[in-house]
Amino acid sequence: MMGQSETLRGRVLRTVGGVYEVEIGDEVTECSLRGRLKQEKGIGRVAVGDGVELERMDDGGCVITALLPRSSRLSRRSADGRREQLIATNVDQLGAVLSLTRPEPVFSLLDRFLVLAEANDISAFVVCNKVDLPGANAVSELFVVYREIGYDVLYTSAKRGQGIEELREHLAGRITLFVGSSGVGKSSLLNALQPGLGLRVGEISVALERGRHTTVAAALHPLDVGGYVVDTPGLGKMRFWEMGERDLAHCFREFEPYLGDCKFDDCSHVHEPGCRILEALEHEEIHPLRYESYRKILDESGEESSRW
Repeated sequence: MMGQSETLRGRVLRTVGGVYEVEIGDEVTECSLRGRLKQEKGIGRVAVGDGVELERMDDGGCVITALLPRSSRLSRRSADGRREQLIATNVDQLGAVLSLTRPEPVFSLLDRFLVLAEANDISAFVVCNKVDLPGANAVSELFVVYREIGYDVLYTSAKRGQGIEELREHLAGRITLFVGSSGVGKSSLLNALQPGLGLRVGEISVALERGRHTTVAAALHPLDVGGYVVDTPGLGKMRFWEMGERDLAHCFREFEPYLGDCKFDDCSHVHEPGCRILEALEHEEIHPLRYESYRKILDESGEESSRW
């Protein structure tokens, strides 16, 4: 029997209601928190994706004793606007999933997902799902702008298996945050990618199930091709807690060639004379819907700052 003092390392797959499901090698076990970790709030809390140190107790149970350094953390503003709500940590890339129809794609939400990735200096790609449905082909042309500014755009159908192999290649060997609003088909894509994943998702312990609706409730799933995917409940709204190391304008890739060339060093790219971004917009070098997303996020960030 292992002694109480043996230190192990693992990765948090789920965290709900004070119960932590941790992968330790080939084993997955439920853990609790020890001591001061229970008192941590905000970014100090143990989250999905975290590397942790833990101890195996004489009775076979495991206790998380320390949180390992994070390579990245992705978060959003809580519903009441007062708190930072962690979504996942140690993520390598973000996959933004939209359906081409039923429901129609919301490009402003897509832009927010991409800003989340850019602000945290992780790569991102776009998944256009439900290409098999009537009317999807016409809508798919609207995503050309994202290809033009450098994002990979994948076209998929979970029902037909279309694009699944290309998606698998994008996910292999990396930790990917899979985001999208409800109904776009994220779970169906994951089950098409790895049959049986849906069954395993459903096999959550009673303790985990009790708290399933109390948090963002993301879950980290190991993939047979290597790597992990972080599946989240439908994120129909995305309000930012902070931009991270990069300001908002730098989170829009098509703005980059013009930044630093404005008349004023502190240009907001909204109303100032001599603004290169506004000139590019006027000359149709920046798509108006992308610029509109920039303005909405900028205005929202200002409102949140003045409120709190």
